[in-house]
Amino acid sequence: MNPKCTPSHSSNLFIKFADDTTVVGLISKRDETDYRSEVSRLAAWCRDNNLSLNVEKTKEIVVDFRRAHTQHAPLTINGASVERVSSTKFLGVHITEDLSWTNNTTALAKKSQQRLYFLRKLRRARAPAPIMYTFYRGTIESILMSCITVWFGACNASCQKTLQRIVRAAERIIGVPLPSLQDIYSTRLTKKARCIAADPFHPMQSLFSLLPSGRRLRSLQARTSRLKDSFFHQAVRKLNSLPALPPLPSPAPRYS
Repeated sequence: MNPKCTPSHSSNLFIKFADDTTVVGLISKRDETDYRSEVSRLAAWCRDNNLSLNVEKTKEIVVDFRRAHTQHAPLTINGASVERVSSTKFLGVHITEDLSWTNNTTALAKKSQQRLYFLRKLRRARAPAPIMYTFYRGTIESILMSCITVWFGACNASCQKTLQRIVRAAERIIGVPLPSLQDIYSTRLTKKARCIAADPFHPMQSLFSLLPSGRRLRSLQARTSRLKDSFFHQAVRKLNSLPALPPLPSPAPRYS
């Protein structure tokens, strides 16, 4: 572990936000050595820098789609075992070990439906439509749109319909048409894809590579629907569906 608290192995990734730190490890060929040593180094770094890790609040989630599942040994920090969970909340998004989005959409639907009560109160108070629309955008739509490019394209039709019903309910209350979740997702997906494709320093910009014709991007291969429905695969397909591709820069130079 170096003084800047960054991972020592290329198969690991640190995601730091405020006072939370997430360690993501790619385990290949059943070798967990690099991942476990990284956690140990992080614990040592915190100890050396007068920081304490709250092991009771630390959770581990294992995503493993191999047919032959193996029993993973418990992860320990400073001699204490870390609780392994099947679902966790990461930066406001509910992530499960099977990478399904039912838990996430259920949580969003519940929170949004609670806000509909206040929207109905505004209608009973004869608030004008622009006021109710502003309230909807700030307190309901903002919840439904949270990280939508991550999960909406991969969640099942039932979950999408559940969330869309909330939009339709708000539409009836306000009395004006509201954009559908699919339209908002498509707009945000296009915008995000354009930003990444145009940024030569983005770590995933290389996924947006042109075919020799220069008119389309190279399709990303996927053997599972789970990968096919993920953000980058959807983003490449979305850009290929546009009348004209955005200008793509040359890849940024790599320095060792």
